[in-house]
Amino acid sequence: MPRWGMIIDLDRCTACQACTVACKEENNQPVAGRERSQRGRDIFWMHVLLTVDGEYPRVRARFLPRPCQHCDAPPCVQVCPVGATTKRVDGPVAQNDERCIGCRYCMVACPYGVRAFNWKAPAFETTQYLNPDVPVRPVGVVEKCTFCIHRIEKAVERAKAEGRALRDGEVQTACMQTCTGGAIVFGDLDDPNSRVSRLTRDRRAFHLLEELATHPRVTYLAEG
Repeated sequence: MPRWGMIIDLDRCTACQACTVACKEENNQPVAGRERSQRGRDIFWMHVLLTVDGEYPRVRARFLPRPCQHCDAPPCVQVCPVGATTKRVDGPVAQNDERCIGCRYCMVACPYGVRAFNWKAPAFETTQYLNPDVPVRPVGVVEKCTFCIHRIEKAVERAKAEGRALRDGEVQTACMQTCTGGAIVFGDLDDPNSRVSRLTRDRRAFHLLEELATHPRVTYLAEG
């Protein structure tokens, strides 16, 4: 069974926000609007964070895309009282919307701030553009990145029907597919020949908040 993971090369990220938009459209995330966004009630599963180094006039902007880290030791799983957040055998941290009671313990426990609470029943101007592979979450549940699990399952089923193993690069998350700079790589960490596995051994590789021992599945490559 594959062990899914992601690489984000910060040298290649241009902060174009294509990954953010692609993630939102792929996963039927509702638009909060200006008023609710100002109150911190926007819904994004992928953020591109901005930090500024140095002082004027020697200032440098740095960007860091931040999806769910899909930790191997996820704090969110430990605190959920109803088992709505679970760790899948193949790696992704899953969110069961039908079990979620909206207590938001997982949001407090997550050190990466990658979860969003659906404060309002989702409303879309038209439903013809909604992704039929992804359910629309009801009001009062927590949402998060899923590593585009619907794409993973489709690829696994297709490979099984054709009687073959998954090929490296066959599964692409929405953010990877749309990244204009090719900064995002997704694949099987247990395959030593996969691109994502090779990049985890790069000298620039690091994880966010490594000192917390959450063991994220998202590996970053530092700027050279």
